[in-house]
Amino acid sequence: MLTIKNLHAGIEEKDILKGINLQVNPGEVHAIMGPNGSGKSTLSSVIAGKEEYEVTEGDIVFEGENINEFAPEERAHNGIFLSFQYPVEIPGVTVTNFIKTAINETRKARGLEEMPANEMLKLIREKSELLEIDRKFLSRSLNEGFSGGEKKRNEIFQMAMLEPKLAILDETDSGLDIDALRIVSNGVNKLRSKDNAVVVITHYQRLLEYIVPDFVHVLLDGKIVKSGGKELALELEEKGYDWLKQELSV
Repeated sequence: MLTIKNLHAGIEEKDILKGINLQVNPGEVHAIMGPNGSGKSTLSSVIAGKEEYEVTEGDIVFEGENINEFAPEERAHNGIFLSFQYPVEIPGVTVTNFIKTAINETRKARGLEEMPANEMLKLIREKSELLEIDRKFLSRSLNEGFSGGEKKRNEIFQMAMLEPKLAILDETDSGLDIDALRIVSNGVNKLRSKDNAVVVITHYQRLLEYIVPDFVHVLLDGKIVKSGGKELALELEEKGYDWLKQELSV
């Protein structure tokens, strides 16, 4: 599904990613871990096509097609979803109206007509019940006055409605208490299937107690320096990143 080959990228002539190689297949969950400043959020932004980042070398191939030159909206329409660490507030635009617009823009890009109102309403009901979202929540302005947990739950709701092929969750555990973390993680787990894939970006192992990864990759100084199974995350929790830095310097 996603193949990243020797990816070098940066911002304002500063090199951040220094040769990333990654293969993500349908049905898999990959966790990207690493300390602050290692390049985790840059990697998610570059995959999603954020225009302030420049790819200087390497390729991002999604479903057999090189997407290096694709705009962010093209990537989204092709099935790439990015959950932001700090979601934006949009006063006056309800959660429901935002998601209706997003779905219909994607359908338009694929040459389809707008989703009929009755189908849209049915889908909204199904997904909000799946994620235990209150109807009143859907009529609120997007992220305005939302708690950290509500913002993240809203993003998982958007993910449920859009049904992306690849979901990138960038530090979705940031600022969440245990209850909110469990609710958001349960939502992600309910949406997992053999046809989609999830990349989870996090500092901490605690999120991976709820969203269990197939593969864990450690990013240090812009490179993936170690990969393994879920036990690698436990090892990092126990020993920290300094242990790995020392191991690599030997």
